[in-house]
Amino acid sequence: MKSFNTIAPFIVFVCSAIAIIFAMYKFFEVKKAPEGTAQMSGISEKIRRGAMAYLKRQYKTVGIFFVVMEVILIILAATRMLTWFVPFAFLSGGFFSGLSGFIGMKIATYANTRTANGAREGLNKGLKIAFSSGTVMGMTVVGLGLLDISVWYILLTNVFKLDIADTMAAMLTFGMGASSMALFARVGGGIFTKAADVGADLVGKVEAGIPEDDPRNPACIADNVGDNVGDVAGMGADLYESYVGSIISCGALGVAAGHGVPGMILPMSIAAVGIIASIIASFFVKTKEGATQKMLLGSLRTGTYIASALAAIVSLILIMVLMPDKMALFGAVISGLLAGVLIGFFTEYYTSDSYNPTKKLASSSETGSATIIIDGLALGMQSTAIPVIIIAISIIISYFVAGGMTNFEHGLYGIGLSAVGMLSTLGITLATDAYGPVADNAGGIAEMAGLPHEVRNRTDALDSLGNTTAATGKGFAIGSAALTALALIVSYTDKVNTIDGSVLDLRITNPAVLIGLFIGAMLPFLFSAMTMKAVGRAAQKIVVEVRRQFREIKGLMEGQAEADYETCVDICTRSSLKEMVLPAALGIIAPIVVGLTLGANGVVGMLAGALVSGFVLAIMMANSGGAWDNAKKYIEAGNYGGKGSENHKAAVVGDTVGDPFKDTSGPSVNILIKLLSMVSIVFAALIVNFGGMGLF
Repeated sequence: MKSFNTIAPFIVFVCSAIAIIFAMYKFFEVKKAPEGTAQMSGISEKIRRGAMAYLKRQYKTVGIFFVVMEVILIILAATRMLTWFVPFAFLSGGFFSGLSGFIGMKIATYANTRTANGAREGLNKGLKIAFSSGTVMGMTVVGLGLLDISVWYILLTNVFKLDIADTMAAMLTFGMGASSMALFARVGGGIFTKAADVGADLVGKVEAGIPEDDPRNPACIADNVGDNVGDVAGMGADLYESYVGSIISCGALGVAAGHGVPGMILPMSIAAVGIIASIIASFFVKTKEGATQKMLLGSLRTGTYIASALAAIVSLILIMVLMPDKMALFGAVISGLLAGVLIGFFTEYYTSDSYNPTKKLASSSETGSATIIIDGLALGMQSTAIPVIIIAISIIISYFVAGGMTNFEHGLYGIGLSAVGMLSTLGITLATDAYGPVADNAGGIAEMAGLPHEVRNRTDALDSLGNTTAATGKGFAIGSAALTALALIVSYTDKVNTIDGSVLDLRITNPAVLIGLFIGAMLPFLFSAMTMKAVGRAAQKIVVEVRRQFREIKGLMEGQAEADYETCVDICTRSSLKEMVLPAALGIIAPIVVGLTLGANGVVGMLAGALVSGFVLAIMMANSGGAWDNAKKYIEAGNYGGKGSENHKAAVVGDTVGDPFKDTSGPSVNILIKLLSMVSIVFAALIVNFGGMGLF
């Protein structure tokens, strides 16, 4: 037992290395596939250059923030409010979060044209290339995440000889760097992609009546660039911080519950097992020519189900070895795994055009854009009920099977394990999610390169599937964020109690707690408003530019002149980098201001309020946006009048409203609720010593 505790971190390190090696293998496998025609290759190169140019400018902007934060953390460490490990942990968390997104975006920009070319041969070929690209992203995120965790753990325990409690206190804070990077990446990328998408659709499809991704549309390249910087790079950074946050917060709860070293080793080991399970399951994803949407979904679902089953079996063995007297903890892991699968299924039910909700939403287009918007909002609101119930049941089961009835801390550890269980198969879950933007880009390249109609039909089928898997991935990320944020709130209270055990009074009648609840519940709405208005402002600039080019470039609408794509890419880049600063700053400044004003009790209220409202709001936005998108695709497939009909125009308006819902504000909210907790933990000493203004 003791020997396994010693070697387990090194086994975790080896598993992380396997994930990275497998990602590299898939990377070069995708690059070996032929790009297609010279025109296809040229279009892909434009997308790749635009995406790389954006990321370079984004990282320079974010780098300024990290320098400022690093100075602040060093000052706090010098005044002994933090350990000296925190500033370095903050940098490593941010670096690996950004690197995850960068590598995922790199392979996505290579895979787009290869997927389109594969679709020329058949549906399965296109699916395999796009999914392999997604696998690179999935394996990179989990590989780098566990690499960061295992190396820090080995250094702190074996080199610096810290005990397990001090080790976890230091490791918990590098999540702040990951969360900060993720929020900038998600918000900035989301503003870029949706500004381009909205601008291209409003002028191209609605006003000019030309097809989606028509090369005459100056914003079409910017739209494809946005798919990569928002839905790939942003998503990779997002799920990296979810993954490491769940593992570290669970380990911290295990140490607080008195489980010692095994309490930390168990979540790390379960995550390592999930990597191997995801690699094995990835080989089972395939389909056949002419597959329906349900068959395509089934092929991806097969992979996730196999990975979950394998992870569950080996997790049972790990618990038997590490904590044989706590076998009931297996119930907590299973509850998390099942919760993730169920949330994914019901997200699919509400957003896929294979099911009635989205089909009925498409039918509401018969009475215009107003009714499809009303019904889409209602669908999103209705869809929040089941995920909330699933998470609630998972929390109850995890709490009680872990011994919560006799020991509160043990019950909380069970909740943390359920979050780890949910994210243990992230390698393959993220692969099915990251596949979507690649399929979307492939459809755009097929259209712009003038490939045969059957190729576009295949890429459209893959793209529609991608919309559903993306919505499923967002639901999965939001569900895990709720459990992780809950664990982080507990970690914050433990940190405050360590500093001053008499400061917390969490009764609902405490004015500081009550005010904090109201402020916290408001923050996700304020944040969403800021990000949506940012998309609107940036989209307006694109609309003006596209109209100008249609009007001033002679021969453009006749296909006799080339659009100025670079100007639209530059407008999106400048707008998104400018607009992302204030929303991202809100997540960092709010906990400090609330803490200094209302004290430690007010911060707990704020975190609880943000968790509850943010969880529900994020689900509503993601599902409304996904359903609007697939309702449009359902009409484009020939239903309710098909492309160019009044129904189609109404659906395009609904999809345009849903774009910032599902790809900017919604997915960013789940990062916000975790970042609020991370910042609160890092600045806990400052809040305890100087917070409350003597009133609370």
